[in-house]
Amino acid sequence: MGKIETDLFHTNTIVLTRVVHMVKILSSIFLKGVDKATDAGRRAYGMLCSILGICLNLLLFAGKLAAGTLSGSIAITADAFNNLSDAGSSVITLIGFKFAGMKPDTKHPFGHGRIEYISGLIVSFLIVLVGFELLISSIQKIINPEPLAGNFLLSLIILGASVLVKGYMFFYNRMVGKEINSAGMKATAIDCVSDCVATTVVLISVLVGALTGAKLDGWFGAAVSGFVLFAGFRSALETIGPLLGTPPEEEFVKNVEEAVMAHKTVVGIHDLVVHDYGPGRVMLSLHAEVDGKGDIFEIHDEIDIIEQELRARFGCEAVIHMDPIETDNKVTNEYKDKVTSIIKSIHKDAGIHDFRMVPGPSHNNLIFDAVIPHDIKDSEEEIREKICSLVEENLAQCFAVVTVDRPYTTI
Repeated sequence: MGKIETDLFHTNTIVLTRVVHMVKILSSIFLKGVDKATDAGRRAYGMLCSILGICLNLLLFAGKLAAGTLSGSIAITADAFNNLSDAGSSVITLIGFKFAGMKPDTKHPFGHGRIEYISGLIVSFLIVLVGFELLISSIQKIINPEPLAGNFLLSLIILGASVLVKGYMFFYNRMVGKEINSAGMKATAIDCVSDCVATTVVLISVLVGALTGAKLDGWFGAAVSGFVLFAGFRSALETIGPLLGTPPEEEFVKNVEEAVMAHKTVVGIHDLVVHDYGPGRVMLSLHAEVDGKGDIFEIHDEIDIIEQELRARFGCEAVIHMDPIETDNKVTNEYKDKVTSIIKSIHKDAGIHDFRMVPGPSHNNLIFDAVIPHDIKDSEEEIREKICSLVEENLAQCFAVVTVDRPYTTI
């Protein structure tokens, strides 16, 4: 091993030893006393990790570009520009955290939290773009193969160090991304995995070329592009979901239901809707069924207390609508149970709420909302006609007045 390779090896060893604890060291210096659980804290940690990502990616770009230029390897050079695009992605993520911290204003009353999702989507598009560029360059190298030149050992050392650095970046992005619930950082972590695989493939191509003289640089470059494209498309799908709107996590829904039902005033809940406007900007609304014969002022006071508890426990804005129901009418309850059974025959996860019975001289009107899962693809009108027919067939002298709902949660 020559002096240049020896010095580079020792330098990389020192850098990798220090970088293992870099996030902890930097956070202890610049973010002392900052709580990641707060909005300001999560933004601060996100920006710190983004700045660290920019620095590390620029360092890897410079090293790989030098190695690719000296060896004439299109795979190494392309991998270098892959790291440069990663630095650009970290800049976008940094901008996302900066704008996400802006306070709500007249034009954006729900804040700017979804900018993080947009920045994550831009990161994904950049990954896909780099993947296509890699693929085109690799195809050209396959058509016109050239032998590699230069110092293979230097290239191997740089590529090996790159794999280790990218592995570390994956771990800290994934760890902090989960802790602060950042879509942008999660997308960056996925990109780091693809970079590790891509660089490993390039390393193997250099090693095989050095040992056998085979002109495989273009083929390995094509393999790299496949990994990059796959990671980019997968990351895009994961960031598009929150922008379009996804159901809340089952655990969150269960915890909210348990918190509300812990109050004796509430006899049932339905129409739970969770609006996600970005991390730290969650709003939820629900309907709480209460005894229609209770004192309206006492019930309203209890509902206010529940809303405050939800805000304090889950860090969200909560709005609860009171639905008065009959709790001691035996006949109404019997018909409600019968209608519930009819609805369950359509789908096991279907249900009803806001049930009322209006008796008449010739027939009874059964008024209720039917919650039908998305698995049933029939139109609301088709579902309504089916329910009305089943009620009339199974319950004598009863007509159904139905409003068809679709659930906003998965449970």
